[in-house]
Amino acid sequence: QVQLLESGGDLVQPGGSLRLSCAASGLTSDYYAIGWFRQAPGKDREGVSCISSRDGIIYYANSVQGRFTISMDKAENTVYLQMNDLKPEDTALYYCAHSAYESAIATATCRARGYGSWGDGTQVTVSS
Repeated sequence: QVQLLESGGDLVQPGGSLRLSCAASGLTSDYYAIGWFRQAPGKDREGVSCISSRDGIIYYANSVQGRFTISMDKAENTVYLQMNDLKPEDTALYYCAHSAYESAIATATCRARGYGSWGDGTQVTVSS
């Protein structure tokens, strides 16, 4: 069973930066997708950025394009989310999730229903 552990969430001022980490264990295949999702109070869960381990294909939500960067360290089974120029609307609980589905691996699709294993989340709060 795949297990995921997020870290790196914090309170930061607008315009600041954070780097989130997602450490995966229990992987049984070299091919998978890892996604970062977020959920703010009263809002639906949103796919922020996803990456495929097979081809390195990446997806970014329009709301974070140009500000966030996802990367993968295959040797460490860790996926990072570098978040720059943070805005108050980025405040949310950030989750990482794993998908073994071919559709996610092939296209880095960032739909939550395609991801079967989830971490417990790390809180990001952007406030002055």
